[in-house]
Amino acid sequence: MIVLFNKPFNVLTKFTDEQGRPTLKDYIDIPKVYAAGRLDKDSEGLLLLTDDGQLNHQLTDPKNKEYKTYYVQVEGDIDEAALTALEAGVSLKDGLTKPALAKKISEPDWLWERTPAVRFRANIPTSWISLSIKEGRNRQVRRMTAAVGFPTLRLIRTQIGPYKLADIPSGEYRIFHK
Repeated sequence: MIVLFNKPFNVLTKFTDEQGRPTLKDYIDIPKVYAAGRLDKDSEGLLLLTDDGQLNHQLTDPKNKEYKTYYVQVEGDIDEAALTALEAGVSLKDGLTKPALAKKISEPDWLWERTPAVRFRANIPTSWISLSIKEGRNRQVRRMTAAVGFPTLRLIRTQIGPYKLADIPSGEYRIFHK
């Protein structure tokens, strides 16, 4: 079994927290499922969980990395030079990223409101990109967009390999039987 969960902003990708912060337990009441990978608490979107240890390993093993696609709201009007740099690979403190797939998109019309809302500044425009990567370094997408001069304001994972967020509302999940 695979659980496709639309993780809300500010929710930890674990089932317990000593500090009482929101966790997966607040949304998912299925015994013995574990997250296949991570999604930072300030990121939203698709998180896969499974009760199958072998499948969890397959989904998270770096040798089997599938593209993960993110819709990213960035500060500023992103340009072709920045998109080209993202696609070529960006130099970060922990090395050069693998080439990515990057394109400018319109703000998704299906997007839910985030609580709290993304900060708004009348004098600074924002833009949206679709970014697909095969790696999973710590805060990689945020570091990549910052490195090309367009800091991330909102980050939503929409797809992991063949699994898509589709129309799952924020905070809800769908069970997918393999």
